[in-house]
Amino acid sequence: MRESTFDVAIVGGGPAGLGCALALRTIGVERLTILESQNVGASFRKWPEEMRLITPSFHSNSFFSTDLNAISPNTSPGDLFGVEHLSGKQYAAYLEAFVEHYELPVREYSSVDRLDADGEGFLLEANGETIRARFAIWATGEFSFPDVETFPGANLCRIASQVESWQGVQGDEFVVIGGYESGIDAAYHLACRGCTVKILSRGEPWDIDDPDPSVSLSPFTKERLARIVRALPDSIELHGDRDVIEVIREEAGYRVLTLDGSSFATAEPPILATGFESGIKRQVASFFEWQGGRPIFSEVDSSTLYPNLFYSGPSLVHRGSKFCFIYKFRARFGVIAQEIGKRLGLDTSSLSDWERRGFLIEDLDCCVDCKCEIESSALEEAAP
Repeated sequence: MRESTFDVAIVGGGPAGLGCALALRTIGVERLTILESQNVGASFRKWPEEMRLITPSFHSNSFFSTDLNAISPNTSPGDLFGVEHLSGKQYAAYLEAFVEHYELPVREYSSVDRLDADGEGFLLEANGETIRARFAIWATGEFSFPDVETFPGANLCRIASQVESWQGVQGDEFVVIGGYESGIDAAYHLACRGCTVKILSRGEPWDIDDPDPSVSLSPFTKERLARIVRALPDSIELHGDRDVIEVIREEAGYRVLTLDGSSFATAEPPILATGFESGIKRQVASFFEWQGGRPIFSEVDSSTLYPNLFYSGPSLVHRGSKFCFIYKFRARFGVIAQEIGKRLGLDTSSLSDWERRGFLIEDLDCCVDCKCEIESSALEEAAP
C-alpha cells in the first residue's frame, strides 16, 4: 500500500475544507492535502434545480464587508455570477474556480475509509493509500446525510434534498414534513406550479421572532412564503405544533399521523424535510466527546479527545450558538489555521487580513440579542 506524509490532511473539499486550506496556505503550510470523496462542489450540484442560497451574495469586499457566501476575504460568488441568491450549480462553479485560482491540492474521488490516531498524528486510508498527517481537519458537510430515521415510515417519504427539480415531481397535492428552510422551499416551488401543499412542523418557525437566522426562517424565505400566500391564498396550509410520529402506506396513498392525534392523507409520498445529520456523527463519532446529541469542541474547534483533530463546517456549535451557515463557520477558518500554525512553529501574522475581514473571530460571546431589532408594530406599518 502506498504511503504519503503531510503536515495537514483535510477531509472534505467543500467550502469548509477549501477555506481552511487557503488559510493554512496563507501562513506557509505547503505540505497539506484535501481529500474529497466526489468532486469539488458535488453536494451543491445535487441541490434541487430551483433551490437557491438563502444568504445573499453582494460584492463589497473592498469596503471590508465580504460577500456572505465567500470562503476567503478576496473572492465573491456574487461578483462572479452577478446574482444575489446563487443556485447550487453556480456555487459549485465558484468552488471549482477557487480551487483552480489558488491551486489547492484537492484529491477528488478520494473517500476516506478509515481514520486512526497515530501518536500525536493520524493515519487515513483513502483509495488504497495510507496518508500520515500530524493534523487532520474534518470538514465534511451535512447535505449528504439527510435525517431519514426520525419516525417509523420515514423511509416511505420523498427526501426533499434528493429531488432533482420540483417541476418534475408528479402530483397536485402534497404533504411536506418540516417547516424550516428546506420544507418551505419545497412548498414554495410546488405552489408556484399550481399545487396545494400542507406543511406539518413540530413548531411554528414561520412565527419565530429571533435575530439568529439559525433559529428562525431567513428573510429570503419569509418573503417568498408571504408572496406566494398573497398571490395564491389556498396554495399552502401551515400546520404548526404537529409532531409527526408515523407515516403509513394505504391503498389510496399515504397517511401521516401526528402526536396530537391528527392525520393527513395524501396520494403522493410525503416530502421529508426534517434536516440533516452531522458528518461527524456518521463517520468519526468516536473521536469526539458528545453531550445532548452534539459533539463538544475545544475553544479552537478541535476534538477534546484528540487535540490535533479539528472540525470545520455546519455542525459547529459554541456556547449554544450554531455556526451552521457559511458566513458563520468561515469565521473560524483563521482560528484553526492560526492554532495549527502555532503548533508548527510558523509565523501566523499573515492572517491579519483574515481577522480584519471576519475570518478569524476568537470571541465566542456571539451577539444574539440585537438591540437594533425593529418592533413588530413598526414592521407592520412599513409593510407594503
